[in-house]
Amino acid sequence: MLLSVAHAHCDLPCGVYDPAQARLEAQSVKACMEKYHASSDAEFKARAISIKEERSHMVKEHLWVLWTDYFKAPHFEQYPELHGLFNEATKLAGAAGTKGTVDVAVADKLLEKIDAIAEIFWATKKA
Repeated sequence: MLLSVAHAHCDLPCGVYDPAQARLEAQSVKACMEKYHASSDAEFKARAISIKEERSHMVKEHLWVLWTDYFKAPHFEQYPELHGLFNEATKLAGAAGTKGTVDVAVADKLLEKIDAIAEIFWATKKA
C-alpha cells in the first residue's frame, strides 16, 4: 500500500487566523475594568470582574492559537522577538496580569503587545 503525505500550514483554510480576535477580547477586558471603577454597585462590580476574567482567558486562547498554529519556524527566525511578545502577552492576560487586577494600565500594556504581534502577523501575510 502506497501512502501519500499531505502538508498544510494551518488547521483550517487560509485566512481564519487573525489577532483581531485577541484584541477584541482585550478591549472588552479594559472596558470591564473601566466600568468596574465607574460603579459603586457591588453586584455590578462582581459581574464586571467575572466577565473580565473570562475575557482575559479568551485573550490567552486566541494568542495561543496564533502562537502554536499560525506562526511557523520561518516566522520565528525572521522575527526573533515573536516568542517573547507572545510570552509577555499571555502573561499579561493571565493571573499576574488582567485576570488578576482591575488596573487599566495593565490592559493597555496587553493591547500594546497584541498590536505588536498583529504588526508581525500582517507582515507575514504580505510575504
